[in-house]
Amino acid sequence: MNLESPKVSIDKSAHYLFDSLSDVRNFEKLMPESIAKFEVSGDDSFIFGLKGMPEIKLKIKEKIVPKKIILGSTSDKLSFTLTATVESINENHSEVQLLFEGEFNAMLAMMIKGPIGKFIETLSENMNRL
Repeated sequence: MNLESPKVSIDKSAHYLFDSLSDVRNFEKLMPESIAKFEVSGDDSFIFGLKGMPEIKLKIKEKIVPKKIILGSTSDKLSFTLTATVESINENHSEVQLLFEGEFNAMLAMMIKGPIGKFIETLSENMNRL
């Protein structure tokens, strides 16, 4: 299952956004209001939980300065990646898009597609909080 957030324009440089997204503590600022838990569990990982959903631990898997950060789930049961792509428009303006990729059985994919789509859309919309 592949989902994409809309591209969001931010009045910040690509390097600023990349550095902000590289600090996992900043993901708390991006979370939706329905967040039930957010806990940094290391320099490159955090755990979050939304109301009515299981807790998920994400860890930074790869960084390509200043264009891409790939976060991956640490769970074998719910294996997926969340990729933030940063595109520089000019020195003070960038676009960010989130890409969700995971392999799930058809039943699970049908159940989580809507909530995950809304989740990554909210994360994108909140990028201006960085």
